[in-house]
Amino acid sequence: MTFSPDEAVRRPDRKGSITLAGNRVLAWSEWGPERGEPVLFLTGAGMAGTLGFGQEHLEDLHIRLIAPDRPGLGASSADPDKTLASVARDIGELVESLGRTSIPMAAFSQGAPFAFAAAAHGTASSLAIVSGQDELYRPEFADRLPDQVTQMTRHAQEDPAGFSAMLEGFAEPDGFYDLVLSMSSPEDQTVYGAEPFASAYRHALREGFRQGPKGYVLDTLAALTPWGVDLGRINCPVTLWYGGKDGSPVHSPDFGRSLAERLPNASRRFLAEEGGALLWTRAHDILRELMAARGKG
Repeated sequence: MTFSPDEAVRRPDRKGSITLAGNRVLAWSEWGPERGEPVLFLTGAGMAGTLGFGQEHLEDLHIRLIAPDRPGLGASSADPDKTLASVARDIGELVESLGRTSIPMAAFSQGAPFAFAAAAHGTASSLAIVSGQDELYRPEFADRLPDQVTQMTRHAQEDPAGFSAMLEGFAEPDGFYDLVLSMSSPEDQTVYGAEPFASAYRHALREGFRQGPKGYVLDTLAALTPWGVDLGRINCPVTLWYGGKDGSPVHSPDFGRSLAERLPNASRRFLAEEGGALLWTRAHDILRELMAARGKG
């Protein structure tokens, strides 16, 4: 495993946007050759699409990496009715605008439930879930979550309005970055805390919160309440990437083991001695396998 923070933080090569059916704007950042094979990247919690991954490999792999800002984050219009299903429809419009019916997708952390929703709608030709969040409210996880996460999940389900108001009251980008770093393992702190990566991560969060916290809050509410996604409908190849030294309390509590059992066409890559920052430390492996798997469902 090698990691170079300088290679990981290249600013976007281009920006783009489309107007969705409801007259909202969906914006994105992108890297790599303009005529490359499009790959959609769904970012983690609170992040705009300005922090990509694997940029140093895109030319060789002929990949055009596209990272959308979810509604209410970055330059994408807010959607007060945002759900996993509504974002899946937005992604479907983006994929259609690229002249495709499905494309490879990668998702990190809180991006995972949105990617699963899009894949269940048939818009993923292959899917890489990296340190992804699971359905934390599932009963088999009850004894594996920190008390604070259990309470947050319960609060989101029982009182969504109160949960949203609570989260809006304190969520802000710099504090969020500090929280992520404090919950991270030493292995991940060497990635997230290294310059210039740390500044690029902070920038993605500040862009994500530039319309205020509501976009992040609605994402979190959607991720912590029942997804309503039939994982059994996802027939494209799915690769689940997890590191055994991932300290995040909101990623999959069993490192994707039960997720692999609930998906009909899944492979699990468990790297016992690595952290949750695999998206950046294992970028070439993730992208190469994602491209090799497309269309094999």
